[in-house]
Amino acid sequence: MRLGPLNLESNLFLSPLAGYTNLPFRLVVREVGGVGLCTTDLVNARSLIEKNPKAYKLIETAPADSPLAVQLFGSVPEEMRDAALIVEARGAVSVDINMGCPVKKVVKIGGGSAMMTELDKTAALVRGMVGAVKIPVTAKMRLGWDDDNLTAPDLARALEDAGVAAIFVHGRTREQGFGGTVNLAGIRKVVAAVKSIPVIGNGDIVTPEAAKKMFDETGCAGVSVGRGAFYDPWIFRRTLEYIKTGSLPPEPSFTERIRVMRRHLDLMIEVFGEELGCRMFRKVAPWYSKRFGPCHEFNKKVVQVRTRTEFNDMLDNYINWRRQFLDEAGELLPRFQPAPMIASFMRDAPASTTREHIPVPKGPVEVW
Repeated sequence: MRLGPLNLESNLFLSPLAGYTNLPFRLVVREVGGVGLCTTDLVNARSLIEKNPKAYKLIETAPADSPLAVQLFGSVPEEMRDAALIVEARGAVSVDINMGCPVKKVVKIGGGSAMMTELDKTAALVRGMVGAVKIPVTAKMRLGWDDDNLTAPDLARALEDAGVAAIFVHGRTREQGFGGTVNLAGIRKVVAAVKSIPVIGNGDIVTPEAAKKMFDETGCAGVSVGRGAFYDPWIFRRTLEYIKTGSLPPEPSFTERIRVMRRHLDLMIEVFGEELGCRMFRKVAPWYSKRFGPCHEFNKKVVQVRTRTEFNDMLDNYINWRRQFLDEAGELLPRFQPAPMIASFMRDAPASTTREHIPVPKGPVEVW
C-alpha cells in the first residue's frame, strides 16, 4: 500500500507499544516477515530536543530496521515540530503523532488521548509538523475520550485537512484503556469520515482471522498489530497468506518458537548489553511461553535469568521438563494444548481464552 510517497510491501503494521517495540523486537518481526512498516516506542518530543540519551535510545535503529516510523507525543507545537525534524534527519521514513495513549502520565501533559478533546488546537499542531518535514506525518488515535465523546471521525476530518498522510485508529475509547470490546463499527465511521487518506485499523488483532474480519467489516486500508505480535511474531506473514489464499496457516511449531525466542534474546544482548538485555527480556519471554502449553516451570525461572548462558541452561531444563506433556510424536497432548486466541470482537468463548493485559512500564516515559 502507499503511505504518502512511501510504497510499502504490505498493508500490515507493527503498532508502537511502550517498553516493547524496541529495535530487537522490530528486527525479529522483520526477519519473520510480512510487516510493511514498524513504529518505535512512543517518544517524548521534549526529551529528543533536550538530547536525552534514553530518548535517543528509543529511536535507535539499524539498516535492517527499515522502513521505520517514529512515534512522538507532546502538546507543545514547537516541540513536536522540532522533534519531527530530528527524527527525519535520523532517517525515519514517517513520523506518527500519538493521540491515543490512555496512560495518565501521557494524558496529563496534554498528549495521547487528551489531544482528541481539542480539535482546533490539535489540527494547528499537526499543520506545523506537516509544514516542517518532507516525510509523511500520520496520527494514531482512539475512538474518543469515552462512549459519550466519540470524536474520532471529526478529528480524522480535521487531521486530513491539516495534511496527515494516514490515520491509525484503535477501536476503543480512552476510558476503556486496553480492555473491553474493540468497536469495529466505530473504526468504520472513521474510514467513512475521510476523503482520500488511508485509515489503518488497530485493536485486538491476535489472529489472522481477526485481521481479516477488521478489513472486511471496517473497509480499512491496513491493519496494525500491537499485543498480538507478542503472542505471535509470525502473525504478519500468516495474515498475508490467509488473505491471499483463504487458507489459514498453522501456528508456528514449538521448535520455531524457541528458535525465534533465542534470536530475540541475542538481539536484546546485542543492542542493550548482556546484563540489561537479559533483564529486559524477563518481561518478554513469558509472552512467547503463553503458546508453549504447560509453562509455569519456564516462567518461574526466566525471571531470574542474568546471562545468555543462564537462559540457555534454563531453557534446556524446561524443554526436558515439558516432554512429560507430549505424545509419542512429540506434540502436546490435547488436554495440555493452549486455548485458541480469540479477538474481543469475535469472542463467543469463556473468559479463560482471553488475552491478558500487558502492563505499562513504570517510571518516566523516557525509560520505557
